[in-house]
Amino acid sequence: MYKLTVVYDMPSDPDSFRAHYRDTHIPLVRALPGVRRINYSFDLESLGEEPAPFCLFEAWFDDAAALGAAMTSPEGERTAADVPNFSDALPLMFHGPATEV
Repeated sequence: MYKLTVVYDMPSDPDSFRAHYRDTHIPLVRALPGVRRINYSFDLESLGEEPAPFCLFEAWFDDAAALGAAMTSPEGERTAADVPNFSDALPLMFHGPATEV
């Protein structure tokens, strides 16, 4: 499996972020070709002194090629174009192999 992780910092309007994310953005993500599983978490708490992100998102694909195909598809372009509609800043995004244990 191959995983995309997205980290969002605290938005200026958390309630609006949550509503748009759940009602608009997640349906766009579900439409990505090749996506196998998605999950997200709001209101995370840090175990240390650094603030935790506001939202953490993860999506699983078969491999890096499947993620690349999803991101460059029309559905991927629509999903990326939606981010400024709910997030004040570009999120931190990273990807790599995911191993289940």
